[in-house]
Amino acid sequence: MVTAKVRAVDGADQPFHATTIERRDLDTQDVLIEIKFAGICHSDIHTARGEWGPVNYPLVPGHEIAGIVTAVGSEVSKYKIGDRVGVGCMVDSCRECANCKKGEEQYCHKGNVPTYAGVDKYGQPTQGGYASHIVVTEDFVLGIPDNISLEHAAPLLCAGITTYSPLRTWNAGPGKKVAVVGLGGLGHMAVKIAHAMGSEVTVLSQSLSKKEDGLKFGADHYYATSNPETFQNLAGQFDLIINTVSAKIDLDAYISLLALDGTIVNVGAPAEPLSINVFSLISQRRSFAGSMIGGIRETQEMLDFCAEHNIVPEIEIISADQIDEAYTRVLASDVRYRFVIDTSTL
Repeated sequence: MVTAKVRAVDGADQPFHATTIERRDLDTQDVLIEIKFAGICHSDIHTARGEWGPVNYPLVPGHEIAGIVTAVGSEVSKYKIGDRVGVGCMVDSCRECANCKKGEEQYCHKGNVPTYAGVDKYGQPTQGGYASHIVVTEDFVLGIPDNISLEHAAPLLCAGITTYSPLRTWNAGPGKKVAVVGLGGLGHMAVKIAHAMGSEVTVLSQSLSKKEDGLKFGADHYYATSNPETFQNLAGQFDLIINTVSAKIDLDAYISLLALDGTIVNVGAPAEPLSINVFSLISQRRSFAGSMIGGIRETQEMLDFCAEHNIVPEIEIISADQIDEAYTRVLASDVRYRFVIDTSTL
């Protein structure tokens, strides 16, 4: 076993503290990764604070993980010691259901094994990337392209794939008008990726405070949703809307912005339910959909796409002692645009 230094939380209202955990011994197809950087996702905050349901504390969050392979099991063939690798939101699945066989392990019928707050096939709770080391089966490890630094690669393993997957699935590209709701950790990646795919990109944000950034990231247009005229002027314009906001919004208002056969896809996951008037959909054959990360094959595709198009997230590197402060700042929208923990500070 490897003793990993971690930052853990013991309850919904508790601060993070330094401690250690034991990672399992390497099975034949396992990879031991020395974590160098770990991104902070809004999902970490929801989970750490028990907002998505009961949590078995202590909890080590973190599913945006980048590091170096330091040991491999006897049957590992995909990676070797010294490889630059990443781990995203899941570390296993049943691998036998129809969805797993399609390479859509995130939608495993038996439930994928999340990187943290789950239970692995050995019956042990999974603990995430706010840690010095992690052990993961090689099939759920991603190769990080050489031209993406580890600190920039980490957020791609959630924020990157969470936005890339719906953009690919709903055919963003030349001739398509794509709107992105919210310019945060997810939203700024959605803008960069949609722009690289060739779409005409519009940002819909509460205010114009980040307009300069949005245009720099590749947006063609930027509107404030606090202005009622925005919804009047943009009615019926978009083929695809990616909603990245993890808060309750007026879905009907945003659906009114869709063109005939347009789709709004939720990737933000608010703790409270969202309501919808079905007439918002049927009047223009519109669709309301959801999307959750991507499979391993698609996640590797995303990393390679980002490497090809020189796409990286905007990050602020913090020490492990700043996690609580970072959570507070995320909730106040005071980050541009993703916090990344330097795990050498654990």
